[in-house]
Amino acid sequence: MSRFLLVVPPLTGHINPLVAVAAELTARGHEVEWCGYADRIRDAAGSAAVIHECVLPGTGELARPPTLTGPAAFRFLWDDFFIPLAEAMAPAVASAVRTFRPDAVVTDQHAVAGALVCERLGVPYFTSASTSAELVDPLADLPKVAAWLTGRLNALREAIGDPAATHDPRFSPYGVLAFTSRELVGDMAAPDAARVHLVGPAMAERPEVPDFPWEALDPSRELVLVSLGTANADAGTRFLREAAGALDLLADRVQGVVVDPGGRLTDPPPGILVRPYVPQLELLGRARAVVGHGGHNTVCEALWHGLPLVLAPIRDDQPIVARQVAAAGAGIRVRFGRVDAPKLAEALRTVLDDTGGHRTAAAAIGRSLRVAGGRHAAADHLEQLVTAHPVASAGR
Repeated sequence: MSRFLLVVPPLTGHINPLVAVAAELTARGHEVEWCGYADRIRDAAGSAAVIHECVLPGTGELARPPTLTGPAAFRFLWDDFFIPLAEAMAPAVASAVRTFRPDAVVTDQHAVAGALVCERLGVPYFTSASTSAELVDPLADLPKVAAWLTGRLNALREAIGDPAATHDPRFSPYGVLAFTSRELVGDMAAPDAARVHLVGPAMAERPEVPDFPWEALDPSRELVLVSLGTANADAGTRFLREAAGALDLLADRVQGVVVDPGGRLTDPPPGILVRPYVPQLELLGRARAVVGHGGHNTVCEALWHGLPLVLAPIRDDQPIVARQVAAAGAGIRVRFGRVDAPKLAEALRTVLDDTGGHRTAAAAIGRSLRVAGGRHAAADHLEQLVTAHPVASAGR
């Protein structure tokens, strides 16, 4: 039996893949504990999760102006969230390593404290890449922003890591677990790309969503799921209204389920189900297409089910993921701030009819995601890490 510590930021999309990996490791007899924001981890992993809690800056929530996009959004993300998060998490990560004495650590790519503390204490660790965006060098065309980020990470390393280390802390020299497949991500530009293990989506059972009206689903119409994730409520009001209008234009053949955690869609057309939360994996098993913002987890889960997508990326990794989907032929990209109901309906009709081969491409990518191994492949790699790099835990 080995001990694994999982270090995560307070972002549901970053936690969910590791919930499945944790379940697989536990089923194999290993001991798993977490380090991060306790409430967010318990929401995803359940009340039995053992958590080394971090005291996070502010509310621990990622809150940005709805209009902040592009390089400015990227700099905000690091300067106002990820860097302060790392500084705040470092003491708890160090304490967790010393008390739990893990044989290996799995640290999310954007919970940089996990990587830096591990390198300082000499603990082998894998990076968890919950999105494929960092694997293709998203800053290749923005050298000044890339240099700025390198400087910020170097300063962070001086404060909480090993100043003698030279590798990018977002990519462990021991290996990276990337929850995607080659057919979707394409060519990678990540440091030590040979160490990146493409394991496909890692999915686990999620907490039940009470009172979902399954009886209201019409089996004679094609089900379309519309979701902008959990972190875009403020930015998504206009788009959700246009999406509802598009669904109404196709009401003779389509039934829409719209995820609206912010309660922005107050007067939807009849026949459209609007819910703050939904049992997403179960709905994907019944759906025929997905409309979304390009969040990596939802994209991979939709493709795992062979569903074509219409994507309207907002910011962060979403434009990169949407570009990957479109390049692979599995979906259509539209402009988040400009698309209207008729154009969105036209894109949705195209993927539903498969006139552009989008469903065929989605099915092919889905097969590649399923055979990648998911949670089982990730657990295999972690067991191999412990075997290859045994640590003297008692000495830490």
